[in-house]
Amino acid sequence: MMRPHVSINMAMTADGKIASANRAVTTFGSRADHAHLLTLRDKADAILTGAGTLNAQPQVTLGPGPKPKAKPPLRIIASGSGQVNARHKIFRALGAPTLILTTERISPTRLMELRSLAGVVEICGKEEIDFKRALKWLQKKWGVKRLLCEGGGQLNDALFRAGVVDEVNLTVCPIILGGREAPTIAEGLGFAQLKDAAQFSLKSRRQVGDELFLVYRKA
Repeated sequence: MMRPHVSINMAMTADGKIASANRAVTTFGSRADHAHLLTLRDKADAILTGAGTLNAQPQVTLGPGPKPKAKPPLRIIASGSGQVNARHKIFRALGAPTLILTTERISPTRLMELRSLAGVVEICGKEEIDFKRALKWLQKKWGVKRLLCEGGGQLNDALFRAGVVDEVNLTVCPIILGGREAPTIAEGLGFAQLKDAAQFSLKSRRQVGDELFLVYRKA
């Protein structure tokens, strides 16, 4: 492929929520789920997250898994408007370079600020991030072969609509959060018709305690 292999990893409740409606509850997976996340990070050359997800979790640094790597995975933040918390811990944490993907919507002041914090700020699109273009750039410029996306829902939706998701890892947790406004694994614009929806087939499934670990591959 002319782009990295893209995997999405998300923990969700039994009713498909990834957080409570007020975003107060954002973490509910078990130790087994956290270990699964770190294992996936060990296989990745880069870890991608949306600015909203990062801002809601001030302690997240997108660090590598338990196995030491000579070259830890790049940390990539996606934000069309550049609304990234400049005081976030990720900019002070040691490790791989932090890159930011954004668009022409970003203000000159914000662009200058983020360039002083991150290794690189790459403009990839006018109104929306062009992920096909961004992924090709990540492969060519940074040698990224495997990219792991850790959400949130709007970023996942953009990747699904761009047709670049190769694998989806879902941890189904035995919890019901409910809430009409509670986020799901894919939000944003979505697909208007069933025939246009992203299609996947079940690759594997396993149960650990009361959680289900599902892996889907692109059909």
